[in-house]
Amino acid sequence: MMDLDKILKLVQTGDLDVEEAKRQIIKEGGGEGPGNLDLGFAQLDIDREKRTGFPEVIFGEGKTAEQIEAIFRRLMEHTDRVLATRVDAVKAAHVIAAVEGVTYHETARALTWFKRPMLKVHDGYIAVVCAGTSDLPVAEEAALTAECLGSHVERVFDVGVAGIHRLFRRLELIRGANAIVVVAGMEGALASVLGGLVSKPVVAVPTSIGYGAHLAGVAPLLSMLNSCSPGISVVNIDNGFGAGYYAGLINKNMSKRA
Repeated sequence: MMDLDKILKLVQTGDLDVEEAKRQIIKEGGGEGPGNLDLGFAQLDIDREKRTGFPEVIFGEGKTAEQIEAIFRRLMEHTDRVLATRVDAVKAAHVIAAVEGVTYHETARALTWFKRPMLKVHDGYIAVVCAGTSDLPVAEEAALTAECLGSHVERVFDVGVAGIHRLFRRLELIRGANAIVVVAGMEGALASVLGGLVSKPVVAVPTSIGYGAHLAGVAPLLSMLNSCSPGISVVNIDNGFGAGYYAGLINKNMSKRA
């Protein structure tokens, strides 16, 4: 393996072309190079925003506070916004104390940083609808994720089927959205009900909220997958981030066509 000084001399003398020099530099850096930052414990995909329109997101669960801090710092060098999901309050306190400008969203269990104030950049809005107050952490994760993607979010909370009259009072607002995220535990019926009432795509999120036979979210997951209402897609149990991201992409593309 060549050292960097030798690579530079070979390029200057014409004995090594630029593309080969790049490959050698990446190899010399142990994998760090264009599009990739090697932190040892993490390989940061700094080109993800160019490919997908949104930078890499930090999944905080299972990572130490110090690892989240280190990833935050490096991502901040390459993008104008950073989102970390599934971060508990103890880890969040460490990151906030160490990195200037980071905000903790307690209900969503997420950290955000923005180079500039977060603004709505896409037309239209997303409705995030949840069945009960116990589903709020997942619903807020979805809402915050969609907002980080540049969409305006209307929150419609605690409108589950046990008191279905509450849903009908908010139906006009929900129908006006370009995409609808429905978060529900127990039997997960809210997604099917809404799917039969709206003409917009519905992203259903089963939650792990419920009693024994609910099986920590498996019951509503199967209910949503087996829904007889068309136009519903389903993400994994408690995956508010995935639902918010998906709805954000729908709204972004609807905004482009408008």
